[in-house]
Amino acid sequence: MPEDLRARPATESERVAVANVIDGAALELPDAVLREAITTESALVAVTREADRVLGALVLDGDRIRAVAVRRNRRDQGIGTRLVEAAAECRDRLVAECDERVRPFWASLGFVIESTDDPGRFVGVR
Repeated sequence: MPEDLRARPATESERVAVANVIDGAALELPDAVLREAITTESALVAVTREADRVLGALVLDGDRIRAVAVRRNRRDQGIGTRLVEAAAECRDRLVAECDERVRPFWASLGFVIESTDDPGRFVGVR
């Protein structure tokens, strides 16, 4: 993980950057959900200390992680992990839905993964 990385609540001025990171990961998140998450400090961003550039984002809805995404050229550097750790500092319980492709990521972060009724979909709880 980059040493100059920090996670903090997203600001309204970063809403477009957060939406772009989420869109770049091919995740769907309604703008109204993102706006509400920013207003309630339930949207987190990973930024560099120097440039304060948004490298990744995580959006919570209660204890449910609605989206976690990292810029394509910054993946596999611990940014997603840092975002989930920051979310865990804010919530006693976290729930994440995923598919088989990202199941190992969630399991590596201590989520207990179970199958859902939807084939190929899983839910993890930490």
